[in-house]
Amino acid sequence: MQFYRTELKTRRQKPGESLQELAADVERLMSLANAECPLDVRESLAAQYFVDTIRDEDTQHSTRLIDAKDLKSSLAYSMKYEAARTVSKTSRHVRSIETEDHTNRERDDKFEFFFNRLEKLLNSSVSGRKNTPRRNPNVTCWKCSKKGHVQRECQAITSNQEN
Repeated sequence: MQFYRTELKTRRQKPGESLQELAADVERLMSLANAECPLDVRESLAAQYFVDTIRDEDTQHSTRLIDAKDLKSSLAYSMKYEAARTVSKTSRHVRSIETEDHTNRERDDKFEFFFNRLEKLLNSSVSGRKNTPRRNPNVTCWKCSKKGHVQRECQAITSNQEN
């Protein structure tokens, strides 16, 4: 038991270790070191040891000031404090950016112009393909036996299907 008490007194939060992991380890060491103590005493001591093990001095000081009676309360407060401080730090580094309306409008106009141009090119390319046969002009249609097209493009079939 003396070993666990010593480990508990010298325990510090490791770099990269979360507050939840730290609290779980403090709770484990507390139950091993002081198994004979009543539960309320153990919880109060665990809260004090937890505060002492927090690496960040601001979080440690702030958590100590709330004078929590148990480990869960200390952990909850310290997590809220760190989260609020993190949000405050990130919001300090954020700056607003103002954009001018005419810049966006010009960009939209250019985009629309190029989109319409691309659409016209695609349409002309597709319609051009339909009108120009890509096959060898010497092919013979199996339906009408004429040269220059295949059965699938045969006009005789289309007129028969329409009737």
